[in-house]
Amino acid sequence: MEQKLEKKARQYRRDILDMLYECQSGHPGGSLSCVEILQALYENVMKYDPKNPHWEARDRMVLSKGHACPTLYAILADKGFFPKEELKTLRQLGSILQGHPDMKKTPGVDASTGSLGQGASWALGYALAGKRAEKPFNVYCVTGDGESQEGMIWESAMAAAHYHLDNLTVLLDHNGLQIDGSNDQVMGLGNICAKYEAFGWEVCSVDGHDVAAITAAIQAPRCGKPRFICCNTVKGKGVSFMENQVGWHGKPMNQEQYEAACRELEV
Repeated sequence: MEQKLEKKARQYRRDILDMLYECQSGHPGGSLSCVEILQALYENVMKYDPKNPHWEARDRMVLSKGHACPTLYAILADKGFFPKEELKTLRQLGSILQGHPDMKKTPGVDASTGSLGQGASWALGYALAGKRAEKPFNVYCVTGDGESQEGMIWESAMAAAHYHLDNLTVLLDHNGLQIDGSNDQVMGLGNICAKYEAFGWEVCSVDGHDVAAITAAIQAPRCGKPRFICCNTVKGKGVSFMENQVGWHGKPMNQEQYEAACRELEV
């Protein structure tokens, strides 16, 4: 099973590279770092129906770090929400796959995101609505390092704890880098786990490239609080010359770089 998941993760990373090379724009670093986070959700945790994307009882997933949408698109195509051929149209005029998630265009996308921090508030709204309507769905929100500096993140964190939203899980893709440099250079996050704990959340930290560990952290018993999972990841994971390199946050590949990256990700 573990080998199967690793092979699938390599395929997702290859799909991400293919999309980004084709359109010559986008965000490789943060897309590659969150593969296993989304893989854990869609392989092991969430309930959904690709043939009925608006199924009322489905779990909701909000990709708050919307620039990492190539990862989401690769997984949604793999799960049958739309034909895989659509991946070739990323960021093209009229495509259902835009540079940030668009719930009006893309089957399986639950929230239009891109303005950093807003996805967390959107997820909060979903979770609160579910609680008040006594619906059985859960809400999962994937956030990034840079957007964790946004005040909106902390407003939603405070509200989620106040309303005891134990149907909400936030997973941080904690790769330590953002568009302008390292987190510590731009604006240090400090002890991010201690901050969420102080806001009244259940908190844990895991290897963000270990699907089993992420799954176990999500599925651990609840005690009436929202859950924050710090997923420690490597920006550009899977491509040696991109790993831990801030320059690959939003840089297109030339042909030589693309071919070299593909060789490293042979499935």
